[in-house]
Amino acid sequence: MSTVSTAIPVAITRHPRAVVVLATAQFLVLLSTSIVNVALPSVRDGLGLSAGSVTWVVNAYVLAFGALLLLGGRLADVFGQRRTYTIGLGIFLVATLGAGLAPTPEVLFASRAGQGVGAAVLSPAALALLLRLHSGPEERNHALAVWGGVSAAGGAAGVLLGGVLTESLGWRWVFLAAVPLALAALLPVAQVLPADEVRTQRSLDIGGATLVTAGVVLATYAVVQGGTNGWLTVTTALVAAAAAGALVAFVLVERQQPQPLLPLRLFANVELSRANVAMALLGTVWVGLFVVLPLYQQQVLGWSPLKSGVTQLPLALANIAAAMLTPRIVARVGAASATVGALLLLAVGLAWLGAAGTDGTFLRALLGPTVLIGVGIGAAFVLLTDAATAGVAPGDVGVAGGLVNVTRQVGGAIGLAAMLAVAKARTSASQALPAVEALAAGYRAALLTAALVALLAAVVSATGLRRRAVRGRTL
Repeated sequence: MSTVSTAIPVAITRHPRAVVVLATAQFLVLLSTSIVNVALPSVRDGLGLSAGSVTWVVNAYVLAFGALLLLGGRLADVFGQRRTYTIGLGIFLVATLGAGLAPTPEVLFASRAGQGVGAAVLSPAALALLLRLHSGPEERNHALAVWGGVSAAGGAAGVLLGGVLTESLGWRWVFLAAVPLALAALLPVAQVLPADEVRTQRSLDIGGATLVTAGVVLATYAVVQGGTNGWLTVTTALVAAAAAGALVAFVLVERQQPQPLLPLRLFANVELSRANVAMALLGTVWVGLFVVLPLYQQQVLGWSPLKSGVTQLPLALANIAAAMLTPRIVARVGAASATVGALLLLAVGLAWLGAAGTDGTFLRALLGPTVLIGVGIGAAFVLLTDAATAGVAPGDVGVAGGLVNVTRQVGGAIGLAAMLAVAKARTSASQALPAVEALAAGYRAALLTAALVALLAAVVSATGLRRRAVRGRTL
């Protein structure tokens, strides 16, 4: 019997308090992406938002998070991981309070963006600290499994908690309930996380940070605008052109920088590059799914927010279990096969879910496909995170962690806009049908599109991720 499959996770036993603190912070980051989804109808009614503007409750967070992750990763490398973690979590905490107490839509949108800023600073630093504490081969494997399990729990449990809180206490508590968790991840920092290492002076590359932030924001906004107002409008075209210009300028600037924000030499690692492409595709499915699924449950099946959340519990449990068991799976079949298999399971689950009709029950239409989806997302997240950070120099761990999070978040923002656009277009084309049938047709089209994206991610992984030894240095 292999040591990988029988060993107690070192990540839990050697630094238990540090792992709990870092895991709590990562749980909050992913929770804040999904917890508002079930509450969107209540937020819309509570603040008088339009059907189009309510999506900015999600987009403001995802956009700020994705746009600033590279900068957050480099801040951790330059100014210290613990210091950056503390600052990011402090920003996140203040913004969370602002969102929960927001008196107007504008304050809510600004607070959600503030949460995204805090998460972008916090998340890469937390991942870098986790990998710093667990640098040995087997330690790294188990630490990333814990990280993946917590990330899966945050993303999937958000829907469940969102439903419970919205029905019992009101939509504001989907934000306010995170405050105690944020404090729990912030207050013990000095006692449980290692002090920052003494570093040589390094510049921050403000020019590069400005250009990449502008490029990511504009690119994501162009997709959001295209999905809302049309892909061929002048505004969408101008914003997309500006985004392309900013990103091209960023690459040119980085090539000249002695200490760039994103060292382009990282992309010489083919596995890192392909893993980031696959992670972007996974993010496209991930974020869009957790918005489309509760909308389908409430608007088509007529379920309450609470029932919508509770019936996603199997997805959450499958997600967590798959992430935690990934080292054992890899020990048997290897990382490359496990990655492709996870993404194929995800594609099958999405296609199966996309076949659901207007009268589907939980047992007949949702249980099977959501379990497959949970397994696929949980395992793929761990494996792609490992592939995107393995073999990176210690001084670049923060930016590599930031990069893989950027690709997932930007993919998520684009995926959310694209899936909603597909749903809207299909629903509009089905106006001859009864209203609920037209809505169902739209959501089915969005889920089938997501299945194709997951299949593409499997193809990218099959052609790009090299087969690593089962007992090698990483997963």
